[in-house]
Amino acid sequence: MATTKKLISMDRELAEELSTLSKLLGISQSEIVEKALDFYFDYLDLKVAEKISREVEEGKMKVYDAEEVFRELGIDV
Repeated sequence: MATTKKLISMDRELAEELSTLSKLLGISQSEIVEKALDFYFDYLDLKVAEKISREVEEGKMKVYDAEEVFRELGIDV
């Protein structure tokens, strides 16, 4: 997997906790941040899915049947 470097700023206390955990666990700070972001993004995916479901139920978002979409796009299935 390709990697990209990012420069981030964070609260001093959070940075100290990150450093401490890195030493205690014997893994890099980058690995901790990457895993934390991965976990948080999964959580956000759930929140987005819940928001979409709520909007569909409330009639704020229209849902189209797959066959209707395929027909509109000229796709035979």
